[in-house]
Amino acid sequence: MDVEERLADVRRKIAAAEDEAGRASGSVTLVAVSKTFEADAIRPVIESGQRVFGENRVQESEGKWPELKAETPGLELHLIGPLQSNKAANAVALFDVIETIDREKIARAIADEMKRQGRTVRLYVQVNIGMEPQKAGIKPKETVAFVRFCREELGLTIEGLMCIPPAEGNPGPYFALLAKLAAQCGVERLSMGMSGDFETAIAFGATSVRVGSAIFGHR
Repeated sequence: MDVEERLADVRRKIAAAEDEAGRASGSVTLVAVSKTFEADAIRPVIESGQRVFGENRVQESEGKWPELKAETPGLELHLIGPLQSNKAANAVALFDVIETIDREKIARAIADEMKRQGRTVRLYVQVNIGMEPQKAGIKPKETVAFVRFCREELGLTIEGLMCIPPAEGNPGPYFALLAKLAAQCGVERLSMGMSGDFETAIAFGATSVRVGSAIFGHR
């Protein structure tokens, strides 16, 4: 299959999973993860009507997305990789959504940059849902307090939570925990599910799924 066919296949699977879960058609946003792919590989996906994309690194994104955004108005770019505070200014300038707020230093840097640039970026808190030492994210038990801090101390609007469950085992319980934390935080959006488990994530309430290899293939 070419990239357009793979995109169509993923969209069909999302629609089927929405239906299976008794959810409204179109209630799940597909974030096409284009990390490591050049602009020429991304353009056919844009031409197929995809408008929401995810990238892991600020510097890599700066090399391709300003041009792509200029070519096609209305594209929405999500940062889904770890953010260093020294890249906060660049991230606020380029991205529409930052899904990886996970500590006070980053939250403060983003708040300061949004004020300085006069630009509002939509924000998610990343939760280290499996408590894995190699992964970024705030601990589950600290999530509610951290979201409250972001809102009350920094004046940030946190619209959702994001997680990457452990690669081994059933992701369902981790997705269920993120949904529970979101309810406790009073946020409505859940960014969870990737190429191998997005249908399960939809069953547990994902409002967006981050799918890369199932669309773009492997490098």
